[in-house]
Amino acid sequence: MIKYQQSIEREVALEGVGLHSGESVNIRFCPAPPNHGIQFKRIDIGEDAIIAADCDLVTEVIRGTTLEKDNIKIATVEHALAAIVGLEIDNVLIELDKTELPILDGSSKPFVDALLKAGIKTQNEIRNYFILEENIEFYDEEKKVKMLALPSEEYQITSMIDFNSQVLGSQHASLEHISEFQTELADARTFCFLHELEVLYENNLIKGGDLNNAIVVVDRKVETNEIERLAKMFNKETIEVKEEGILNNVELRYQNEPARHKLLDIVGDLALIGTSIKAKIIASRPGHKTNIEFAQKLKAHIKAQKKKHIPPKYKPNEKPIYSARDIIKVLPHASPMLLVDKIVTLTDTNVVAVKNVTYNEPFFTGHFPGNPIMPGVLIIESMAQAGGILALNTVDEPSNYETYFMKIEQARFKNMVVPGDTLILDLKLLRPIRRGICEMKGIAYVGDKIASEAILMAQIAKKKI
Repeated sequence: MIKYQQSIEREVALEGVGLHSGESVNIRFCPAPPNHGIQFKRIDIGEDAIIAADCDLVTEVIRGTTLEKDNIKIATVEHALAAIVGLEIDNVLIELDKTELPILDGSSKPFVDALLKAGIKTQNEIRNYFILEENIEFYDEEKKVKMLALPSEEYQITSMIDFNSQVLGSQHASLEHISEFQTELADARTFCFLHELEVLYENNLIKGGDLNNAIVVVDRKVETNEIERLAKMFNKETIEVKEEGILNNVELRYQNEPARHKLLDIVGDLALIGTSIKAKIIASRPGHKTNIEFAQKLKAHIKAQKKKHIPPKYKPNEKPIYSARDIIKVLPHASPMLLVDKIVTLTDTNVVAVKNVTYNEPFFTGHFPGNPIMPGVLIIESMAQAGGILALNTVDEPSNYETYFMKIEQARFKNMVVPGDTLILDLKLLRPIRRGICEMKGIAYVGDKIASEAILMAQIAKKKI
């Protein structure tokens, strides 16, 4: 099914306190056009104070993720980013008047609620996914953290934690489909251990910390004088501490709430890859530092793969979706003008076709007869025929329609096609079909080399009787 990019219908604002800065901050989510992505804007600095949500701009990962560019900082971005990804929003501008996003209740739920209030709108551009085709592994020897990305038809995440704590024990949480985020993960709150509090406080962090926006795990006996210091730290008259449990006896929303929040953090941090992906992520003992390092590794892999133009996999022994006989029933072409032998992949946005080039092709008789080369225009024609199958796949009763090509742009011929070659034709829809107009990017491969590529535009029209 085609997935379109999404933004929000209208602006929506929130106000809160930064967890570490303790400063009051106003934040506003604003609609953004297609292909804008997620960007932050410091309105207290100026119109140009904009930072993209990009893992290569991360400068700090201590108890949160901080972006920085040209001396402009945006801190603690992960919970808002998780909400945006969890609601499958692609394009949004986030304005704020201080450095740090508000912590609110320590989860993504207030952000989710605000974005739903703003309304989610579908845009006229297709969402492009990077589909992982090989395992990507990351291991931090010092922290004993392992993260693994596996090929998957969905974006799935499993998080496992083990802090060697009698209170928490070993926990895990899973996200099988991004649509589960809102109900299964969004309200999982951030947490820390009691022994970490004073260290954070002494390092000028958690100035906005409150027992209402974090779970504090007590895994040891606490002395009376320490209880008094904690009460002062949180501006409370008294604080209740069990020998082992949760500070102030706060009730967990889930038995495995810490594991769920770790998963939420992964969703937010991996949003900084900047591309929607289809992969299964397995994380053991993750944290912001390793999340970001893994995001950077995935981003570098995606960039390298896109640059390589890896051809689609073709398995000659597998039964095709359309044989040549099937294609003739759909396209108004026959020998010698039928230049597609079979269709091996067909989705709402992509078609992969095969053309076996033999010495008996009629065009070889007169085109470089002493050195047979397939004419470039016929390579484009073979792509156009494959694109016609893709276009007609979007209508009911395709035999009642025809496709007429209107425009060819950016055509390039990079390698010769000769007898014995197998052309792999890969065409992808560039944007949604509107009023019967279909625009596609086509690449013709021979082996792992590009023979030709072009942008093709066609019109779907009913047959004239």
